[in-house]
Amino acid sequence: MGWPVDHDQVVSDEIRFVQVTPPGSACSIAFGVGISDMPAGSLRALQCVVASIEEAHADLESRGVAVSDIDEQAWGRFVYFADPDGNSWSIQELPDYSKMA
Repeated sequence: MGWPVDHDQVVSDEIRFVQVTPPGSACSIAFGVGISDMPAGSLRALQCVVASIEEAHADLESRGVAVSDIDEQAWGRFVYFADPDGNSWSIQELPDYSKMA
């Protein structure tokens, strides 16, 4: 997805730890081999918040990700996709609450 890789450490033949941080986020995502007993593709509804859904959509498409159209909801604007393992993701742009009554 083009996010900066903070760590990519092969500890042994059974353990590899990868950590990425979405741009502008204080939260990181860790994945790899041997760090969880969850089967690949079993995570559903992982969500990240971005400042611009249009920029996120265009970036994902430019990387060859099969991403949904922008979904407009009262609680935000979303795009959805699955990673190569089959985990499902939603990317959200929050509404501008300062313009809401």
